[in-house]
Amino acid sequence: MAKKQFAVIGMGRFGSSVADALSKLGFEVLAIDVSEQRIQEVSGTVTHAVSADTTDEETLRALGIRNFDVVVVAIGADIQASILTTLILKELGVPRLIVKAQNELHGKVLSKIGADKVVFPERDMGLRVAHHLISPNILDYIELSDDYSIIEMKAPRQFIGKNLKQLDVRAKFKCNVMAIKTGVKMNISPYAEDIIHEDDVLVIVGKNNDLTNLEIAYAEG
Repeated sequence: MAKKQFAVIGMGRFGSSVADALSKLGFEVLAIDVSEQRIQEVSGTVTHAVSADTTDEETLRALGIRNFDVVVVAIGADIQASILTTLILKELGVPRLIVKAQNELHGKVLSKIGADKVVFPERDMGLRVAHHLISPNILDYIELSDDYSIIEMKAPRQFIGKNLKQLDVRAKFKCNVMAIKTGVKMNISPYAEDIIHEDDVLVIVGKNNDLTNLEIAYAEG
């Protein structure tokens, strides 16, 4: 099976980071930016790098953009260019379109005009930092919706040597332990009798308020 091909438009911090990560994972990546200087900076790390105005439909058509499996629009402060580029890409029939939003209103517009997924990198990073500040045990925080999230939490000292039944996270905090990572091994759907060891990482899902209560309860863990 052929590997997916990605195009990333906008080589700011977010866009160049996405392009670089995809390239390192072995995917073909086309990087596009209106700035020749930014294109030169990333040309050594991606498959192809092109300086182009993506608000011009003929330019995108000439680049064969519709042949890419996923296009990421990571245009920075120019909201008008972001919206216009998204509209053109949708009309050209791009299979999957992921677009960076500057704020909630921008995100709503992008969703309405056909973006398959809208991402808020600054907001999401802010959430991760905030949750890490609440508890140093929190390794990652992923928002699933307005109400639900997933956290990766290093096992607090109070958990070590106990099994899930004894900890009873579901009854105490209304959260569910989905998995336990022990080193490189991942235990999916762990049993109630499974023991938590030092340096284990718990993957927990729940309502945002319930997860916050869990984090605070073990903030000194």
